[in-house]
Amino acid sequence: MKLRWFVTLSSLPLLGVVTAFGIMPQTDVISGAQQTVIEDIALPSATAVATSATSFWRNERIQRGDTIAELLRRLNVEDQAASDYLRKNKAAEGLRRLSVGKEVQAETDANGALLALRYPDSDGNQVVIEKNGGGFKVSSLPAVTEKRIQIRTGEIKTNLFAATDEVGLPDPAANQLADIFGGDIDFHRDLRKGDKFTVIYEMNYVNGEPARTGRILSAEFINHGHAFRAAYFQTTEYTGDYYSPEGKSMRKAFLRSPLEFSRVSSGFSKSRFHPILNKWRSHKGVDYAAAMGTKVKVTSDGVVSFVGKQGGYGNVVMVDHQGRFSTVYGHLSRFASGLHKGQRVGQGQIIGYVGMTGLATGPHLHYEFKMNGVQRDPLKVALPDGKPISEAQRTAFSAATGALFAQLDTYHNTRIANLD
Repeated sequence: MKLRWFVTLSSLPLLGVVTAFGIMPQTDVISGAQQTVIEDIALPSATAVATSATSFWRNERIQRGDTIAELLRRLNVEDQAASDYLRKNKAAEGLRRLSVGKEVQAETDANGALLALRYPDSDGNQVVIEKNGGGFKVSSLPAVTEKRIQIRTGEIKTNLFAATDEVGLPDPAANQLADIFGGDIDFHRDLRKGDKFTVIYEMNYVNGEPARTGRILSAEFINHGHAFRAAYFQTTEYTGDYYSPEGKSMRKAFLRSPLEFSRVSSGFSKSRFHPILNKWRSHKGVDYAAAMGTKVKVTSDGVVSFVGKQGGYGNVVMVDHQGRFSTVYGHLSRFASGLHKGQRVGQGQIIGYVGMTGLATGPHLHYEFKMNGVQRDPLKVALPDGKPISEAQRTAFSAATGALFAQLDTYHNTRIANLD
């Protein structure tokens, strides 16, 4: 029995390491090579290793309402001196202020005495509290940052956000996905059940913890059976954009919609019964129903020509683009801070927030798209393309994006929900 107890205890540090770093997802190649082996193994004498040489690592996350005593209990720390130090010493104040969800690691000996404790500070550095003679010492190690490439594939059942949530794609990456393909796909009207997507993107980690979603490197969206593909290419030292495999820019001169996700409540029409004026009149724009305060984006680079109140529009922003185009954003609850006439704005920049000012029965955005001063249906008009890859950069583009498009080939039409 003593021998079994010693073997069990000796294996625990190894189990702690596995817990700390996670378990690699198994692939068919790995599982195919696995086999069960049973054989007798000669065990060393239980007295060959001193018990005091054994230590154990355990990880726990801060929970709502945690006290130092409760945290140490979950970490299997039974050390009154350590508890007193962590509860009272100023050097351990950062531990007492950790927010919910932050990870703490503790190393203990076989009797539960604390040997070391590690946790991240507010700057991402790793604080280490170690046993030092009869007391403890505190040191700080620089944050270890890294980028990891992650892959998510999913299928549309109801809407884009529901599908990206289901496969664990972070919201910032989902927004990027909508922006990349927003010139070709109207995510308000064009999505169909069974549409598929694959996203290859960067995730930034600090001390092994996910910290910030990075850039999408390449993506595919299959809509109505038609596959749209894009990869990021750095065109200059400071700028880059998304291009199709043929080098066509994915960035249209105009976004299809000034809102990320909503529904069209009233389309472009030559004759519509106005719910407030109680008469038939043309509706030369598109209304998007959305929650009060939803962010409104300018659909193209341009210059603000008007900001303020104007008749039935209520709070409205008007923007001139490329000389012959202009756009209108009406019924806003408020404007973006500092927005003013004559200001240059960039495609996708937030210019205001959905409201119901002016002639409006509920919160929505009234959006108009004009060509040479004449309103056109923004959902149907052919939008001008952005600039394609130049011939001078064609070779560099192929070299930089070839592997990215090849990865999309690998995952084409395949659902992989959690492959990192």
